[in-house]
Amino acid sequence: MSFTFRAKSLRWRQVTAAVAGTLTLTLTSWIAPAQADPFRSQNPRQVGAKTEEAFRALFEQGNYQQAAQLLQNAETNEPLGYALKASLSYVDGNWNAMGDNARLTRESAERLVQTDPLRGNIYIAAGLFLEGAHSLSTQGTVRATPEVLGKLQQVFRHLNQAERIAPNDPELNLLKGYMDLMLAVNLPFANPQQAIDRLENYAGPEYLAQRGLAIAYRDLDRPAEALTAVNTALQQTPNNPELLYLKAQILRKQGNGDESLRFFRQALAKKAQLPRTIVRQIAWEQCRTTIDIQGRQRDCSEVADRAIQTNGQ
Repeated sequence: MSFTFRAKSLRWRQVTAAVAGTLTLTLTSWIAPAQADPFRSQNPRQVGAKTEEAFRALFEQGNYQQAAQLLQNAETNEPLGYALKASLSYVDGNWNAMGDNARLTRESAERLVQTDPLRGNIYIAAGLFLEGAHSLSTQGTVRATPEVLGKLQQVFRHLNQAERIAPNDPELNLLKGYMDLMLAVNLPFANPQQAIDRLENYAGPEYLAQRGLAIAYRDLDRPAEALTAVNTALQQTPNNPELLYLKAQILRKQGNGDESLRFFRQALAKKAQLPRTIVRQIAWEQCRTTIDIQGRQRDCSEVADRAIQTNGQ
């Protein structure tokens, strides 16, 4: 399996998790549990203290294990909790749990839209997106494509409804920025600049917007700009192993192999809190980078398998 194929496969998993999670991805320390809105300093919405705590564990610390435990007691009326559960199930390949939680994301959002049309429409879109990702994962591309295309039309219809309510809302623009980015880097003739502008100017919180920009610039082969963005994100969430991994990838693209290995090692030092699939990918890319530097062939699949076996999970 080529490095490019593995990277693209992981990118789809990461983008799906990001889309699910970026619905309320902010970690401002002043937020009181009663408000628990990780996005907004004005006109806050209630997200729920348990859901927000799980969100912090996942996106500030990159601790998937802790987030999964916290989500077991998350608020049952908050679609973000179901979206996070769906995204974690996606990464683990637990398709039944993913499908159930994708549906619950949409259904709880359909109830929420009656009292909060902005967030309700955002989460209906997210639920539909996750349902489409579930269909692709379980049915295959050929069989699932007609259904997925239909769901994508509904996704953007609900996002457009949310945009009519609050076009500069940071939660909405973070989600749309990631979605626009995913489409731009995977579809021919698509223009990624709209996604970049949205993330730069309107999305929040900043560290997640900068993370999205780093991914965009990495995939557009603009590593200098990618490095600036990931460094900004790391200043705010320095202990997140996925950001350390992202920086390692960017340094590798710049041809700075020795420095990239340092960040691969830092990311793997926190592997106990990451899913096995991500641990394996990091270890495999670290091995490939070592080969590029040393010129000595190794079985990187074996190296990656050993990393999983010592993952403590």
